[in-house]
Amino acid sequence: MNLTPKQLRILDFIRTHRETQGFSPTMQEIADEFEVSKVTVFEHVEALVTKGALERDANKARSLCPVEEASKNELSFPLVGRIAAGRPIEKCEDDGELNLGEIFGPRKGRHGEMFALQVEGESMRDEGIFDGDYVIVEKRQTARNGERVVALLPDGETTLKTFFREKDGTIRLQPANPEFEPIIVRDCKIQGVVTGVMRRY
Repeated sequence: MNLTPKQLRILDFIRTHRETQGFSPTMQEIADEFEVSKVTVFEHVEALVTKGALERDANKARSLCPVEEASKNELSFPLVGRIAAGRPIEKCEDDGELNLGEIFGPRKGRHGEMFALQVEGESMRDEGIFDGDYVIVEKRQTARNGERVVALLPDGETTLKTFFREKDGTIRLQPANPEFEPIIVRDCKIQGVVTGVMRRY
């Protein structure tokens, strides 16, 4: 089942609403939650129905119902335990699930769009972000000091660095590799904040 990040969030909202309220949300309630139009919600709901993730009765209000196992999308894996990378640990087996959508998705209270970028270069090496890795980014226009950001520079180039706003009003985009110098600018456009890193071997 190939669901978009927005479809996954809408599906999760419907499921959570049913669990906490005992009934499904209306189209308007979904629209209010995600601050979009009812038309947009209807399009996403229709896509979820077409993909087999959601069922609904067109003649009934509050009839949206996630299809069983719909939440077990392609971004979920069985979580079967822990593995030692330092000293060996006692064997531990768990019955759980690792849902990458929950890990890399927007932070609680946010519903920003998500996107991925493949990293080129080694300037963030010491933070464990290497050439060829994929960063998962929450689309945002603001950042706090210490957050790793995708920044559009005045010369039109984009860069992945750690964001710091200095006392003199300048912005320092700090690499995590001593072979690279910080980028100091008076202004830049934040395009997103990194929420996670993925690596494929």
